[in-house]
Amino acid sequence: MRIAVLGGGAMGNVLADMIREREGLELAAMIEPMEGQKPEDAGDIDVIVDFSNPANLDMLLEYCEDRGCPAVIATTGYDDEQIKRIEALGSRVPVVFSANYSLGINVMKRVVAEITPILKDAFDIEIIEKHHNRKLDAPSGTAKMLLAAADGENKYEHVFGREGNRKRGKEIGVHALRCGTIAGEHTVIYAGNDEILEIKHTALSKKIFASGAIKAAAFAAGAKPGFYTMEDVLFGE
Repeated sequence: MRIAVLGGGAMGNVLADMIREREGLELAAMIEPMEGQKPEDAGDIDVIVDFSNPANLDMLLEYCEDRGCPAVIATTGYDDEQIKRIEALGSRVPVVFSANYSLGINVMKRVVAEITPILKDAFDIEIIEKHHNRKLDAPSGTAKMLLAAADGENKYEHVFGREGNRKRGKEIGVHALRCGTIAGEHTVIYAGNDEILEIKHTALSKKIFASGAIKAAAFAAGAKPGFYTMEDVLFGE
């Protein structure tokens, strides 16, 4: 399987190294838009994996539409309109889109969605995420994904950070830390009377995201056109 990687940053390089190491995979190209490179420079490929920047979305969509190329989109920080355009691409080619490609996080998402309806009337819910000091977007796409899992029916106020004096209402708080070299840490806290339940995932390296992206690439390369998530890749839904 020939894979092109869009984005020459830290995550793109980890993914490229993993592709080179794995039997049956070939790195077709590392595409760095900041150096004027384009997906067309990769030649014939089976799938493109995007670990770059939302600013490159137009380039990616145009290429995939013109070439009928499957895409795995792992970039975060998109606005609502951009996400709609990514979803629309799924009507033409296979698209896997997720804020996080690790197995553990996607299992955590499932757990949060299942237990929140059981706990919601007696427990307050808070989400804390931590990342390295070079991450630009906050809160993380993964924190937003966990928030959506906890509030599937959109019945809570979403409070991003807190300041000043106010009573707690029916809300879920989301808090972002940016410090050091933390690869990624997400905690969902359920706090009730005299008991606390915490569900936590810690990424110890970027390799877990690259491994998941390769799994998603194999899925996309053999899938029919459609808009897919990591739940489809991992759990066949």
